[in-house]
Amino acid sequence: MKAAHGKVVSLHYTLTDDHGLVLDTSRERGPFTYLHGYGNIIPGLENALNGCEAGFSSVVQVAPAEGYGEYNQQAVFEVPRAQFPPNEDIQVGMQVQGEGAHGIVTFTVVAVNDSGIVLDGNHPMAGKTLHFDVEVLEVRDATAQELDHGHVHAHGADH
Repeated sequence: MKAAHGKVVSLHYTLTDDHGLVLDTSRERGPFTYLHGYGNIIPGLENALNGCEAGFSSVVQVAPAEGYGEYNQQAVFEVPRAQFPPNEDIQVGMQVQGEGAHGIVTFTVVAVNDSGIVLDGNHPMAGKTLHFDVEVLEVRDATAQELDHGHVHAHGADH
């Protein structure tokens, strides 16, 4: 069976950056399973896996535009310190949340100074070329409920 819209794909992957640094891997957690064609993984990887069968193994390079997007410098801005709780210890690298036009938005703290906190609204992997070492383990038909919900249900689980 081939990976196509409405099929459930299980795979192992190791994600590295341009320098070979491992950013994420499924090898210690167990296979990653998703519903193909429903936007549940980044477009570049899903496109590369389209038509693949169990046993397929490859290194897939995904450009920023097909991954987490290009880095947007306009998504970096300073917020007055007064907008944070006075006793909160804000440090570089922390993630904070705020209310956006479409719900909750996550920001990464990139600088802290006397007047404010500099936040970055880009995804941490925005602007990066991603290298996925993938191995497709299984491709199966999705259940009617998985198709209806648009995602995989683990071992018959419901919600």
